[in-house]
Amino acid sequence: MKWNKYSIETTTEAVDLISYTLAELGVEGIEIEDNVQLTQEEAKTMFVDFIPDLPPDDGSARVNFYIDVEEDDNTMLGKVQEALEELRDFCDIGSCKITESQTEDKDWINNWKNYWHTFTIGDLYIKPTWEPITEEMAGHPVLSIDPGTAFGTGSHETTRMVIKELQKYVKGGEEVLDVGCGSGILSVVALKYGAKHALGTDLDPNAIIASKENAEQNDISPELLEVIEGNIIDDKEVQDTCGYECYDIVCANILADVLIPLSKVITNHMKHGAYFITSGIIDTKEEEVVKCFESNPELEIVEVNHDGEWVNVTARRK
Repeated sequence: MKWNKYSIETTTEAVDLISYTLAELGVEGIEIEDNVQLTQEEAKTMFVDFIPDLPPDDGSARVNFYIDVEEDDNTMLGKVQEALEELRDFCDIGSCKITESQTEDKDWINNWKNYWHTFTIGDLYIKPTWEPITEEMAGHPVLSIDPGTAFGTGSHETTRMVIKELQKYVKGGEEVLDVGCGSGILSVVALKYGAKHALGTDLDPNAIIASKENAEQNDISPELLEVIEGNIIDDKEVQDTCGYECYDIVCANILADVLIPLSKVITNHMKHGAYFITSGIIDTKEEEVVKCFESNPELEIVEVNHDGEWVNVTARRK
C-alpha cells in the first residue's frame, strides 16, 4: 500500500492545536517533528531513563499526516487547508506551507526478522522460532523466542547481563520471581538452567500473552511458568499472590525509576540469602540506584556490572 505524506510547516506553539484539528477532520495518522526537549519531570512520569540531546528549539515544527493513495482525491487536503486558515485567528501557526511526498507501506512486523539470527550468551543459544535447531546446539540449553516488536529478544545489553547473572546463580530447584517480565525470556532462561518454578508480573497485558506464548514455544508448562498482571510495588493483591519470603531469585530488568521504589519492598518476597538481579539502569542512574539499594538494611550489593552504557546491580538479602 502506498500513502501520500503531507508535511505542514508550523510552530511548536501550534502543533497541539493542528493535531487536534486534523483528528477532528478524520485524519488518523499524525506525526510531530520538533526539537522541544522533555523536562526531567516529564521524563519521570513517562519512565524515560535518559533524555536524548536535541538541537536548540527554534520554535519551528512539522506536522505530518498520511492518506491512502487510492483514497486521496484531494478532498481531505482541501479541508485541511481551509481549517488551517481558520486557526490563524487563534495562534501563530507559521507559514503552514504543505509539501507532498509519497511513501510505501513496509511490513514492519516481519521485516526485522531478516536481521535477527541465532546468537549465544555463554552456553545458551537464543534462536528465533523461524530458524531450526542445529547439531551445534546439541547438549546446550536453547531458548526459542518470537517476541514480535514489543518485547526483548535477549540481545539488548540489559537482558544479556541479567541472563549472565542467572547462569551464575541458578543452581537448580530455585523459586524465581520475574518483575516486569516482558516476553518472559528471563523466566524461561531460569527454568532452562534448572529453576523449579517461575512467576512473572507485568503491568502490560500484552506481556502476559507474550510470556505465555514463549513458555509454550519452549515446552514449558503453565504450572512451571505463571504470569500475572499487576504492580507488585503497591498492589496488595499482587503482593499476596506472589507470596512472602518464598523466592530464591528475583530478577527485574526495568527502568531505574521503577527499580528504586521496588528495592524498598522486594525483600518482603525474598528468602534470606536470596539474590535480587536487576538491570535496565542507564549509567547516569547507577549511583542513585546503588545508594537506594544500600539504604535498605535488608540488602547487600554483591555485584555491579557494566555493558556499554548500561548497568547491572545484583544484591543479596541478608
